[in-house]
Amino acid sequence: MTDWSQLHHAYGTAEDIPGLLDAVSAVPKDSDWTELWSRLCHQGTVYSASYAALPALRDMAREWSPSDRLMPLCLAGAIVASVDQPYGDQDPHVAYASEMSDLTRLTEEALRDPTLADDPDAYVYLLAALLGFEGVEVWGEQLDGLNDEEFEVPCPACSTENFIAFGEYGFFSTTDSMYMNETAARKVPLQPANPSALEGLAHRLHSRALEDAQADVAHRLTYVFGKAQCAECDAIFSVAEAITTRWEA
Repeated sequence: MTDWSQLHHAYGTAEDIPGLLDAVSAVPKDSDWTELWSRLCHQGTVYSASYAALPALRDMAREWSPSDRLMPLCLAGAIVASVDQPYGDQDPHVAYASEMSDLTRLTEEALRDPTLADDPDAYVYLLAALLGFEGVEVWGEQLDGLNDEEFEVPCPACSTENFIAFGEYGFFSTTDSMYMNETAARKVPLQPANPSALEGLAHRLHSRALEDAQADVAHRLTYVFGKAQCAECDAIFSVAEAITTRWEA
């Protein structure tokens, strides 16, 4: 039996967590999810109560249908993938190995749900959660940049911050954070990867997105695993390597 009074979340003792876990519903916009998320994974930081909530989130996902389990899986995935652990270096993949196995299976089921065909953002969030449960470093936390259609990374050559945009505003690198407005900032076209040349994780994610009828996600992945040219010094670099370098523990 978990003694929540001995655990902490972002705002103090965790005695309110059981009530919040009981209150949440399958509706993603339910305000109780906002309350629960802000306590257990506040701006990506996890606490002693965060890991303790994993069994309950697993049970919730197990009880709900694949189309309804987005929120418990994504919150659990964010907790597991977080590297900001002020309360210690506990590895949830070891301490909660059984839960990780179950969460992986439950996420696989959710990813195959046909209702995701019209919700690529939810698909990406679930795919990121899956990588977190599998222990894939960096991408469990950062893959959701696919939904933001942007990554911010330093140029490996000159350290200038580059915004890598791949979506509504075009496919380019720039040093202007306000590139979505009409500006005179330099925008250098990105160089997408050839799908046939993708290897390892890149190949796995791209192939899976195509198999799951997520063509737009697969298309964006070719830019994430492609090349960018620094808008300051013109050095050409791997976008994925720059992301990994910035965020690896």
